[in-house]
Amino acid sequence: MSLQFNDGDFESAWKELDEPQLDGGWELFTETMGVQIYRLYDKETGLYEYKVFGVLSSCPAELCADVYMDLIYRKHWDGYVKELYEKDFDGCAAIYWQVKYPFPLSNRDYVYVRERRDLDVDGRRIWVILARSSPGTACEERSGVLRVKDYKQSVALESDAGSGTKVFMNYFDNPGGMIPTWLVNWAAKVSSARQWAESEQDDGCYCLKQSKCTK
Repeated sequence: MSLQFNDGDFESAWKELDEPQLDGGWELFTETMGVQIYRLYDKETGLYEYKVFGVLSSCPAELCADVYMDLIYRKHWDGYVKELYEKDFDGCAAIYWQVKYPFPLSNRDYVYVRERRDLDVDGRRIWVILARSSPGTACEERSGVLRVKDYKQSVALESDAGSGTKVFMNYFDNPGGMIPTWLVNWAAKVSSARQWAESEQDDGCYCLKQSKCTK
């Protein structure tokens, strides 16, 4: 079932596997373990949007896509998940995700939609998953939990012609509240690099964990 994405959204994501789109202020933020992380400053929020390019050497592309979509499995490896499930909110299918924050910060929650497409592009098999916040979804906000209303993520996956996966990821997340922007931006760098390292060390079992730039 189509959600809130069109063909152009999916095409824009998978094309970054071939030609990264880095005009308009994107800068190389860090490079580690063959992974390049670029960032783009958002003047309105003081936060950064991120693009990640690299290869997961030990995880086949289709398996990466399956793991990425598996909400139940995520609860086993992601210790920051307090609640995570998909349900129908008054006719709108969406995902509710509450993230645990350390005291004295309030937990954050997300209500978002996502869609996966398994594409055949001139004989190439490419998996694309798109997600973004859905503030119009009828999911009541909870006392003591801050709702993240500005979140988006896109992932494109393709075989690296061996046993690994070529990956593109685009991410933006505004956690709101009183967290200093410098702390959010620093956490984004640390989280992205660590999660990629864990993906490699665990032979693909945790491949492509969704970045939590707001830890």
